[in-house]
Amino acid sequence: MNNFKHNPKILEDRFTIAFYNLENFFDTKDDPYILDDDFTPKGKKKWDESKFRRKTKKLAKTISRIGEGDTSLFPTLVGLAEVENKTVINELLSTKSLKDLGYEYVHFDSPDERGIDTALLYDPKHFSVLESETIPLLVDNEDGERDLTRDILYVYGKLHEEEVHVFVNHWPSRRDGVDETNPKRIKAAETIIRKLEQIPDENPNCIIMGDFNDDPKSESIQRLMDTGRFINPMQSLLSPNSGSANYKGEWSLFDQILLSHSFLNFEKGTHSFKKAKIFAPKFLKEWKGKYKGNPFRTYTGKKYLGGYSDHFPVYVVLKEN
Repeated sequence: MNNFKHNPKILEDRFTIAFYNLENFFDTKDDPYILDDDFTPKGKKKWDESKFRRKTKKLAKTISRIGEGDTSLFPTLVGLAEVENKTVINELLSTKSLKDLGYEYVHFDSPDERGIDTALLYDPKHFSVLESETIPLLVDNEDGERDLTRDILYVYGKLHEEEVHVFVNHWPSRRDGVDETNPKRIKAAETIIRKLEQIPDENPNCIIMGDFNDDPKSESIQRLMDTGRFINPMQSLLSPNSGSANYKGEWSLFDQILLSHSFLNFEKGTHSFKKAKIFAPKFLKEWKGKYKGNPFRTYTGKKYLGGYSDHFPVYVVLKEN
């Protein structure tokens, strides 16, 4: 049974849409086709069943609590990044915190060389899937070789009676340099724009969520904003003292949820945007020392810390009109 209570005094017409990068959520088995060797009992991280179970419980606890205080319901949609496969998602959903909530999910294996994918959890009481597919992100490295990166997950469904197009993203990292990798993330934005142009509805309801590896004012995100289709309710959440991840003492907000302008209307049967937040309760933070207040992560390098993730979840609250 889930022990976490969402506030029953809060109206039940509020729905949480969330995104969470789970930081290398691997099983313990060695898959010969991907670079997962570090996350095996004999690998560099000494990743074993006990560590996997501990992380799974912690992630499930977190997901079950996103949006508490803003709604009486558990999250309706949760986009995930850095899941290895269906096995880890099924383990997550079978935990004490989530097993009674009835979540279903959409997941496809992507060509990422490390084997990490995106997925979408959804509550079938409030959301139904009509169609789902992966959109390949075709980008090359500077040497002309194909960069095997994550696909974009596209899910078309109904949030109650309203049709919604959901894109779950984990864009190419900055590991090889911000400027050097910038074109890859711009290409990701352009890939989404091309898909949007194929949607017959003139003003489709769109939710674009993910770890974009770019901040709200980065060029790639601005490409999406320049279409005139979106609001970015996350933009005001980034400050020198807050964000969804922290690298070398500097906050970033790579985790964002963009909404189409259609979520600003109040017609009956539609959903309207109420608020956007970073979910950063005390239990998700480092509680002392140099990194106090940062996300309490599972590893720093090879060192096992036993935390949750190196990212905080982010979410928006929608009201059903």
